[in-house]
Amino acid sequence: MKEILYLVLGLTAGTLSGMFGIGGGTILIPALVFLVGLSQHEAQGTTLAIMLLPIGLLAVMKYYHSGHVHFYIAAFICIGFLIGGLLGANMAEMLSNLVLRKAFGIFLLIIALYTIFAK
Repeated sequence: MKEILYLVLGLTAGTLSGMFGIGGGTILIPALVFLVGLSQHEAQGTTLAIMLLPIGLLAVMKYYHSGHVHFYIAAFICIGFLIGGLLGANMAEMLSNLVLRKAFGIFLLIIALYTIFAK
């Protein structure tokens, strides 16, 4: 059943990434820490595995050798991310520049506040 959560995480990250043009790590690292229970190192390593080629190959190898990569989780999130990226890009195209910019700022503020104050 966790696979559904991983697919939803990928879909959400892909949608927001396509919509706001942000990297998946902005969404996935906090989600993997707070929702899945991974350590910060595991979340970063797993997120790099999701974005492995070509960006993070060497970094993923380093995290993998330290035991901080979950390829199984990364595979499911990749599927959702692929579909979500297209959905988010389509959604962004329907918004004005001003609305999109303000939504992006609010999204980043929420992530920042949650990261700062979460236990």
